Amino acid sequence: MKTVAAAITSFLLAPTVTTGFLGHYPATHARSATVVSKSSTTSDPEDGIIRSVAGVGIPQQEPLEAQQEDPEDCRLPTQRGKTMSESIPFLKCPAVLVESNLAGNVGFDPLGFASSEENLLDYREAEIKHARLAMLAAIGWPVSELEDRNIAEYFHAPSVLDNGDRVPSILNGGLERIDPRFWGFCLGLTAAIDLYGVSKSRRGSADYFPGNIGFDPLNLFPPDREGREKMKLAEIKHGRVAMLGVVGYVFEEYVTKAAVVDDTPILFQPITETLEEVVSEVVSATLLL
Repeated sequence: MKTVAAAITSFLLAPTVTTGFLGHYPATHARSATVVSKSSTTSDPEDGIIRSVAGVGIPQQEPLEAQQEDPEDCRLPTQRGKTMSESIPFLKCPAVLVESNLAGNVGFDPLGFASSEENLLDYREAEIKHARLAMLAAIGWPVSELEDRNIAEYFHAPSVLDNGDRVPSILNGGLERIDPRFWGFCLGLTAAIDLYGVSKSRRGSADYFPGNIGFDPLNLFPPDREGREKMKLAEIKHGRVAMLGVVGYVFEEYVTKAAVVDDTPILFQPITETLEEVVSEVVSATLLL
């Protein structure tokens, strides 16, 4: 009778554990729990009868490293494991980048700056900081050329734009017109942020990755691994484009001696105004003919 009861219990409990309704192993878990069923023989000391008892193995919790998803689990392109560079297909990928799962890694390091994993992380930390500054500058540069005179007039202060409506820069000149207190504030703020990021990276926090200083007031960083990797990839791509764009601003204004908002007005003013200017120029040219 006990044998029959044990068999019925095994039949009822086995599918329950497998489907995840018992304990803390839901069926929707990313990794399906492995259920081990084994039969063992025990002898009853009271009557000496050997009985077969069906046992249900409860899966043990995986180590933390095994629970974390690998980059290959995410549906994202990655250079990791590829011996040839994706950015320069006819060159071999540097060994450090072959093993790296950093967002935006396309095997591009032709000069071999990242000679070790430590150097790679240091360079990525610097890259992400410059990328964020460049994204701010890519917006702030044209906005300042559009609104600086209005803001200066509102506060009864002199405008820092030159006669060509160009912002102060190393090549444009005019940096001496910036209040030294503003430079002091910017340097102090950036130094504090930089020191905080360096200290956090050296503490070896489990949730740390290059550029992560815990600043996300709007909770935009996704909770899932795939979403986070996409966000990091988007940030580094936009940052790289912004760095190239700001360098383009500098040389464009140095060569043309005009503000970038005047060189490409279609990007910085209403399309109707641009069309009016184009039509007026066409009409003027036609009348002159």
